[in-house]
Amino acid sequence: MIEQDTPLQTEASTAAAPASTAAEAGSDSAHSGPLHTGQVIDGWRLEEKLHMGGMAHLWGVKPLEGPQDQGLIMKVPRIKGGEDPATIVGFEVEQMILPALKGPHVPRYVARGDFTRQPYIVMERIQGVSLRPRLDAAPLPIDEVIEIGSRVATALHDLHRQHLVHLDVKPSNIMFRPDGTAVMVDFGLSRHDHLPDLLEEEFRLPMGTGPYMSPEQVQFVRNDPRSDVFALGVMLYHFTTGERPFGSPDSVRGLRRRLYTDPVPPRTLREDCPPWLQEVILKCLEVEPARRWQSAAQLALALQNPLQVPLTARADHHAPRGAWSRFRRWFRALGAEPARGPQEKAYSQVMRSPIILAAVDIEHAEAGLLGQLRETVRRILVTEPSARLACLSVMKVARIGMDELIDAEGQSVHVKQLVGLKHWARPLTQQSESLALDDGRLTFHVLEAPDPAAAIVDFAERNHVDHIVMGARGASTLRRYLGSVSSEVVAKSDCTVTVVRE
Repeated sequence: MIEQDTPLQTEASTAAAPASTAAEAGSDSAHSGPLHTGQVIDGWRLEEKLHMGGMAHLWGVKPLEGPQDQGLIMKVPRIKGGEDPATIVGFEVEQMILPALKGPHVPRYVARGDFTRQPYIVMERIQGVSLRPRLDAAPLPIDEVIEIGSRVATALHDLHRQHLVHLDVKPSNIMFRPDGTAVMVDFGLSRHDHLPDLLEEEFRLPMGTGPYMSPEQVQFVRNDPRSDVFALGVMLYHFTTGERPFGSPDSVRGLRRRLYTDPVPPRTLREDCPPWLQEVILKCLEVEPARRWQSAAQLALALQNPLQVPLTARADHHAPRGAWSRFRRWFRALGAEPARGPQEKAYSQVMRSPIILAAVDIEHAEAGLLGQLRETVRRILVTEPSARLACLSVMKVARIGMDELIDAEGQSVHVKQLVGLKHWARPLTQQSESLALDDGRLTFHVLEAPDPAAAIVDFAERNHVDHIVMGARGASTLRRYLGSVSSEVVAKSDCTVTVVRE
């Protein structure tokens, strides 16, 4: 099933027998006649029709009994006979997946009805807007592109950690709550590690929305969360340039062109696109998943810290690669079909690409402790070859009053700590070539805050850090009484914390 960039258009695909049977059963046993305002289905009253799509209707509903939740919608598939069987199976997939998800980045699940009577899903109504209308305004201001990208990447990372790959990331499937939180909707093409993948079991054609499908989706690989990173890269490209990087293909042959052709570099289409943003976008759009950002969290961190994005040849490209390069890639793509068989769990890829935070007290820690902290970080990185390392130092400043930001020698204290942090990390890249901390996998951050522990915890939460490594100075009666930075971080952080003592 290859969709265009609107839920109203779909290309039919040949389905296996089970899907056809499901479609026939649904059309025979579903509620007869069109739905109407005031109708009651399984204790839910239809209040108003909110949207009429090509594959489903959305109704505002209220329960006949119990608390009168005002913010609920019912999604009802359109079943008249003759539909693409994949749309029927996709609705079954969404009915299975939505109850397994939680958190602010998905609609809250409430109830569902099966195909023996009336299929539907009742869920939270997101009181916000879709991202779809912003396509018409593209190209957008660079600041807005960055804000959209970081918010959507945050939502995707949350879903990936819940063992889900969305596989249909596009503006019409992204909404924003009033507080700006991105919410992913429409899980009909998604894959969950802990649930049967009905689409993989019953179909043998690529499924997704043409402009946003990743190269591996074209080859029917459905388990890689980096496919969602690719789709977000397509969105960022479109919002930056006003153009789609690979057009709007409506056939498998057209989709396969992205296996061997490059998009026009964004800076060629938009002069004020900064080199670092072109670097970020083109890295999202790499054909090989291993060359993309290895997690949505790493992408979000890059968008929020542009000065930390290392520039490669991608940032300077002004034209796609030449005909000879395209021919070689085309020839290589002929034999690049993945083997059919059990697919690796999506969550495994996310966990292989964690963000490690090394909180380093450059100003006060003893040399021995700094060395032991560095060795601990090195051992972790050896076991996590795709990890991102963020080195962090906190300058403690007064809550009230002015701090001296220049030392006695006239040097910036902030710059001095940044230099010290880079000096501390240098042996990590020199001791072993296996670490290969390049291509954006090593970043440095100096924060100014009155409470170092709170600053470390806040940085870890905002940037989806998986593991904090920090040192702790020797114990003393005063420190046990007042508490230490490391003990506060351990108590307040939601991720793993390793405390190193000399």
